[in-house]
Amino acid sequence: MFRMLLAATLSVMAMVAGPAAAGPGAKDELVIGITQFPSTLHPNIESMLAKSYVLGMTRRPFTVYDKDWKLVCLLCTELPTIENGLAKPVDLPPEEGKTQGKRGIEVTYTIQPGAKWGDGVPVTTRDVVFTWEVGRHPMSGVASAEFYRRVTRIEVKDERTFTFHVDKLSFEFASIGGFQLLPAHLEREAFADPAQYRFRTRFDTDPTNPGLHFGPYRIVEVATGSHIALERNPHWYGPKPHFRRIVVRAIENTAALEANLLSGAVDYVAGELGLSLDQGMAFEQRHRDRYAVQYKPGLVYEHIDVNLDNPILADRRVRQALLLGIDREKLTQTLFGGRQPVARGAIHPLDWVHADDLPAYAFDPKQAGALLDDAGWPRKGTGIRQNAAGDRLALELMTTSGNRARELVQQVLQSQWRQIGVEVKLRNEPPRVFFGETVSKRKFPALAMFAWLSSPEGVPRTTLHSDSIPRPTNNFAGQNYPGYAVPEMDRLIEQIEVELDRDRRRQLWHAQQQLYARDLPVLPLFFRADPFVVPKWLQGIEPTGHQYPTTLWVENWRVAGP
Repeated sequence: MFRMLLAATLSVMAMVAGPAAAGPGAKDELVIGITQFPSTLHPNIESMLAKSYVLGMTRRPFTVYDKDWKLVCLLCTELPTIENGLAKPVDLPPEEGKTQGKRGIEVTYTIQPGAKWGDGVPVTTRDVVFTWEVGRHPMSGVASAEFYRRVTRIEVKDERTFTFHVDKLSFEFASIGGFQLLPAHLEREAFADPAQYRFRTRFDTDPTNPGLHFGPYRIVEVATGSHIALERNPHWYGPKPHFRRIVVRAIENTAALEANLLSGAVDYVAGELGLSLDQGMAFEQRHRDRYAVQYKPGLVYEHIDVNLDNPILADRRVRQALLLGIDREKLTQTLFGGRQPVARGAIHPLDWVHADDLPAYAFDPKQAGALLDDAGWPRKGTGIRQNAAGDRLALELMTTSGNRARELVQQVLQSQWRQIGVEVKLRNEPPRVFFGETVSKRKFPALAMFAWLSSPEGVPRTTLHSDSIPRPTNNFAGQNYPGYAVPEMDRLIEQIEVELDRDRRRQLWHAQQQLYARDLPVLPLFFRADPFVVPKWLQGIEPTGHQYPTTLWVENWRVAGP
């Protein structure tokens, strides 16, 4: 196995080897290598990390979590709190048939002075109102529509200041990182027919239009499947970034990505979307004289989404048996040196709401077999299990092609599941097809392996609430790809959102994680520690370990001084 992989790596290296890059002292262009190409550049449609990574250089959310996992303002001037008066809890009128209304909140933000789109048009509250109109429309295709629906009204104070009237008092009321501004002066025409908006948006039909961006950089070239080039935005209101031009190259094969780095065709490999942990460790051993490798553990949850519409997987006993049939401890130890901890659920142990008493689902092929017997999939001899109708217990496992680590994990899972009598067929796709079409439209027939990157104490409404299941009727909005619909989970999510007391919220989180571990709409694998392979002449990159990428602070990147 290792010989075959090594041979493949050397072959790829030979193909891409070329002239070395210019010395760092003269550099005003930075070439970044990543493993995925975005399926769309619209900030609010779909949720590929590759898109967030690129757009981190071209725009700024109102709020984000920084490298210390602290909520801060980027596009806003001051974070609203109840204490500073910018957030005011209110009693809402009772709904029809009820005597008591809910608690809501009014939250006020001010846009950074000087913020302008790349064509010189100021960023204003007109853009805020337009973005809200798009986000709350049921046919717009916005992935995280829940927040937009909660905002019942926007009170415009002036060109830069506005107040959201929210119909729910949530513990994370100040966090609006998912509210990504759209330029009303360019996008309103495309939104004339909301059902066609996702196909007509200028973010995809005219992505180099400077008026789409207001960050340190703007996109100047898009070569689909290959690269995206960015140059400084002359209307950027913040500190001038060091690099005149940044090119983000998509190289889906991680072995080829490493080879391009060594040849000088790529300066830096993004940790968020770069080499796997084993590759990073091996790379560090060979090239520590020229590169610094940072390992950032974080909220990267590698898992398998289960399509619950599949009649085999609709049976919880089968899902539990599949997890018991994986030796995850041995898998992470063998492939990653034990540096990527096994996940018992979706919440990382570093997150304060993590529950440490969840079922472990330790490797137990005997119990897995008993569950499958009980579910009507008996085994004769050592072959593949069959049900009473003679159907084989066969499933398809999909993931992103070219990711060596995932492909190795796939092979391990296929082998281990076969030992408990489950036949697994492997089928992979390029990331922009896999995420842009297969996963987002729930077209995977059985199992889809990928990672979620979340924020600290991120409420899983978009991934687990029943109202977030992508369907044709909602233009495939939402990220509940398994199709999980359990009233108890909906109730717990809704209660967590509005519970301001940390102790009571911790109890709700505990119950939510117990339910998740019992039902297994998703098979937990492990939490990733991503290696950031940075040349020693490049400084200023600070990994966050959560969903907000390093590029949101790209203006701090620079060439090391003499």
